[in-house]
Amino acid sequence: MIDWIIEVLKANTHLVIFLTLAIGYWAGKFKIGKFALGSVTGTLLAGVLIGQLGFDISPQVKTMFFTMFLFAVGYSVGPQFVQGVARDGLPQAIFGVVVSVLCLVCVYVGAKMAGFDVGLAAGLLAGSQTISASIGLATSAINSSGVDNAEFLLNQIPVAYAITYLFGTVGTGVILSVLGPKLLNADIAEECRKYEAQMSKGAPAGGMNTAWQQLQMRAYRVKEGGRADGKTVAQLEGEQTESRLFVERLRRDGKIIDFDGQTVIKAGDIGVISGKTEALVSLGNAAEEVADPELLDIPVESVDLVLTSKAANGKTLIELANSDFARGVFLRKITRGATSIDVPIFAQTKLNRGDILKISGRKTHVERVEKALGYVDRSSSATDMIWVGLFILVFGLIGALTVKVGGVPITLSVSGGVLIGGLILGWARSVRPTFGRLPEPTQWFMNSVGLNVFIAIVGITSGPGFIAGLKANGVPLLLVGIFATAVPMLLAPLIGKYIFKFHPGINLGACGGGRTSTASVAMVGDVAKSNVPMLGYTVPYAVSNTLLTLWGLVLVLIY
Repeated sequence: MIDWIIEVLKANTHLVIFLTLAIGYWAGKFKIGKFALGSVTGTLLAGVLIGQLGFDISPQVKTMFFTMFLFAVGYSVGPQFVQGVARDGLPQAIFGVVVSVLCLVCVYVGAKMAGFDVGLAAGLLAGSQTISASIGLATSAINSSGVDNAEFLLNQIPVAYAITYLFGTVGTGVILSVLGPKLLNADIAEECRKYEAQMSKGAPAGGMNTAWQQLQMRAYRVKEGGRADGKTVAQLEGEQTESRLFVERLRRDGKIIDFDGQTVIKAGDIGVISGKTEALVSLGNAAEEVADPELLDIPVESVDLVLTSKAANGKTLIELANSDFARGVFLRKITRGATSIDVPIFAQTKLNRGDILKISGRKTHVERVEKALGYVDRSSSATDMIWVGLFILVFGLIGALTVKVGGVPITLSVSGGVLIGGLILGWARSVRPTFGRLPEPTQWFMNSVGLNVFIAIVGITSGPGFIAGLKANGVPLLLVGIFATAVPMLLAPLIGKYIFKFHPGINLGACGGGRTSTASVAMVGDVAKSNVPMLGYTVPYAVSNTLLTLWGLVLVLIY
């Protein structure tokens, strides 16, 4: 039976890929402390084991799925990449470049000193810097180099990656969360507490979260001579300083009437008020709560609003909250970046184009805010394959162009071109959301499955030579990997402190972004007892995720 299964798999190698993915994703769930093995490492190891049986898989399959992955990576980081380069995030973007270059230099120096070949150096880069995507560009560069031992070099990449990846992941988190505060000589928890207080200036007494997060509606009858009698709607809404309250509907003389901010409220009117529960309860002293099912029948929705407005870019939450268009809408959550980082909701938090705001409110209010700030990303499973296909083709062709510098041919490569194409379309989509849609489920498939199919085939094809490579280079790779992981993360906080003058919490968040390590920033957040470090994560992540991927190509060219 086993022999028959193996023969079927050899005749149908696409089934081998699915087997490898299943085992890899399953193995990737195993954790060491807070760190999971990860689907990429799990898939690589599964591929290596299965590859011992000797399967021959077309390299075109690997190339196609890696192309999908690269495009999705570029698409997801595009808005933050451009935002960081163009506006207030420029220092963080430059910091991301510095950290990325430092990572490349440490890998190059360590590999040269250890006498590694270019295959081991490429795997060292991918593992020690936890940037699996660089394997694909390094593979393309080695294949295009014309060297006689290309197959041997390619088989060396997963060996080095597997050995160095674990410390690359765990070591980054430990260095930033444990040694980082000591390097900065700072009490991170206290510094983040002070920063939160500073960023909360101008917020309502109850805070931005309590003021904006929950939406409920109740109906009240205005008492004669009461607090609301004789005031305009705008005056009444403006009186509530600790928590936002809004008049949503108004009944007068038994009829539901249209109104605006200048409408004068009269005794006997019944108004529907929206706001936080505690604030609504307090109105009982000034008005009589009544049951009016018809008046309370108001369509309310909770939506994801993508910020595209150029005018709103860089504005603080408190500035936008005080705008006329923000009336009646409650902010629940802000997410930013390719990894959907939750941005702290402070009065002085600045919004960037491409941010996703989870807002709740009456449909008419939501539509007004949408018109002012961006577009509502309503659920849709359709991908705009016209633009996705064209961008992959056009930028793949651009990447294939070769320019000779001093007689040396230099090329971005098709893979590098596709990465840039995805970045540009992702940014363009955040500015003009009428084309280029790539839904989140599709992005996940292209990103996760695309990369893991590539990694699975790398593991399967290199399986027979993996054990020999491990025996020959295991200990040197481990030591050089520790060097290449640790040195950039020990120097980066000092660079952020003395050159860029970052706040300590944001500094360590930016260091994690420069290493594209979400887990490390989460560990820093635990130590800081705050999510302030996340404010420094997204821009360096977008920049470094792009550059570290391209370093796979650059390393081969300069090695």
